[in-house]
Amino acid sequence: MNVLFKSRAPHACDHRELAQTRLKTAFQRLAMRVSKATVQLADLNGPRGGVDKVCHLEVQTVGAGTVIVRAVASDWRTAFDDALARALRLLARLLHRLPRRATPLRRLSVNDNA
Repeated sequence: MNVLFKSRAPHACDHRELAQTRLKTAFQRLAMRVSKATVQLADLNGPRGGVDKVCHLEVQTVGAGTVIVRAVASDWRTAFDDALARALRLLARLLHRLPRRATPLRRLSVNDNA
């Protein structure tokens, strides 16, 4: 899985490695389905503070479309954690709704002569 990190805020770049590690760990069991994840961190108010840290997370899957979530919090870590939790829930729901294999594999018993 490819992870792309984007941010114009200088303090947000400190969270690059944490975000990449957390994404790869979180999507480890879905590695065959997730092809790319993009994390964008932005600070809406700049240095004034407040609930203005935004995490925009876009997860591209193989055969199931794209999941896009956005979370706003007072710090980078909380915004990223909230966005990641939402993305995991949405992706699990999306993958659960995909149709199963149309024809099950034929099981042969020991007594089959065919």
